[in-house]
Amino acid sequence: MSARSGGPGLPWLVADVGGTNARFGLVTRPGGQPESVAVLNVSQHQGLADAVAAYLADHAGGVRPVAACLAIAGPVDRDRYRLTNGVWEGSVTGLGIPGAVVLNDFEALALSLPYLAGADLVPLGGPPPPERAVKAVLGPGTGLGVGGLVPAGDGWVPLPGEGGHVSVPVVTDLEMEVARALRADGLPYVDAEHLLSGTGLPRLHRGLALVRGETPEPITAGEITSSADPACVETVEVFLALLGGFTANVALTLGARGGVYLGGGVLPRLAGRIGGSAFRRRFETTTPPLTPYLASIATLLIVAEYPALTGAAAWLALRSSNVERP
Repeated sequence: MSARSGGPGLPWLVADVGGTNARFGLVTRPGGQPESVAVLNVSQHQGLADAVAAYLADHAGGVRPVAACLAIAGPVDRDRYRLTNGVWEGSVTGLGIPGAVVLNDFEALALSLPYLAGADLVPLGGPPPPERAVKAVLGPGTGLGVGGLVPAGDGWVPLPGEGGHVSVPVVTDLEMEVARALRADGLPYVDAEHLLSGTGLPRLHRGLALVRGETPEPITAGEITSSADPACVETVEVFLALLGGFTANVALTLGARGGVYLGGGVLPRLAGRIGGSAFRRRFETTTPPLTPYLASIATLLIVAEYPALTGAAAWLALRSSNVERP
């Protein structure tokens, strides 16, 4: 993160924009947490500029932010962004906010990790993580995000990425059959996000039905996670097992001895079911020679309400302190 002349004052606008919802907040005092948080439906706005204008007018009293950090669920190239699971794309320079910057959403989520504690987190196995060690963060929402956080001096450097689009980590015969069935059904390839996301849950449910020789019925992710129907229960069980293997792959890739943190909008709905699932067992045993290594890494569920907004605020605070430092 480079210093810029004329450090930002206040208030700051922070945002976490996904394929379904755009969350906005304001930071109005030094070191403060985002306030006046509002959630806007992405489909009801023509683009990011329209959503920002609506938030400021309807939820922030028409204030004019002097800086902004907007976390976007998709690839980011300097000032430009594109929603992976949406139609919004463009440049944040067109927002009319001086010093507006854009981050990948899991880059912002990674920046929030040092600020999460206590009731913000639910342990999912492993020993307590050390504070100063590489951390990974991932999570299924509309898509599947991945990021990292690396210690650097007294601070941290976030690692953005598109790790949700790696190959799906199928291991069991059933999982392989599901992947084959979905490809035969017209899916040209099966990556992790295709199954491990809010849009992936219905696809996984369909794949399991195809394997059983049944005619799949349309169903939503919310219906799957809340239903006691055996097919829905099996879908969640396979989902959590696959997620355990995927989480292990991320931990191994980043060397995340500081823990792997799971976020996104899907998993909080499954918080009571993860512990009794194959998630942690698959995490530890996905690569048998490295089972002791993986067993020493904590997995934790993020249940804080708006952590990416905290991360975006942390980015602006760090930039401000870098500018003001003599």
